[in-house]
Amino acid sequence: MGLIKASPTADLVAVDPPIGLHPQIFAQKATTLVLKEKVWSWTGDDFSVKDIEGRDVVKCHGKAWSLRERKVISDADDKFLFGIRNKILTIHTTFIGEDESEKELFRIRKRLSLGAKMKATFLNPSNGQPITLLLKGDFWGGSADISIEDGPIIAQISRKLLNAREWLVDQQTYFVTIAPGVDLALMAAMCICFDEAMNKKAPGA
Repeated sequence: MGLIKASPTADLVAVDPPIGLHPQIFAQKATTLVLKEKVWSWTGDDFSVKDIEGRDVVKCHGKAWSLRERKVISDADDKFLFGIRNKILTIHTTFIGEDESEKELFRIRKRLSLGAKMKATFLNPSNGQPITLLLKGDFWGGSADISIEDGPIIAQISRKLLNAREWLVDQQTYFVTIAPGVDLALMAAMCICFDEAMNKKAPGA
């Protein structure tokens, strides 16, 4: 069907200058995050985000995607990093990352494509330069590459259906492997937005 497939496992090399918004949680080495959806959360699509040793890295406190509500991403000590809001009434699904005063930090936009294709844009604080990241992959398979536009792959996403019981309630686990020098929280946010866009039923929504 011409779907965009994620690449085979890539050799992720250090990114210089570093990319992201929060230097205190940049990956110091190639790092794999485990994002597990909390199906029974009262607030919506909560995710736990841990490393492969089971330590908290960032936390996502979910709320229903609506005009006023947003998901809150915090660090392991519950310090606010940014919120993510679904921009309602747009042709293409668009997520806005905001600081505590609701000032835009980044945006992630789904583009029309047979396969998953999303674009994240922001100003990189380390050098003040605009950055564009592209996410390309397979909505149905739940795998994707995140790369710098016209540059290397800096993260890879894969999905695992845990078992038959969890499959019935659509509980997912994502594994996100991230290159050194890349913001772990921002990559987790892109994975969460990928999950939301993947679960949209309307084509191009």
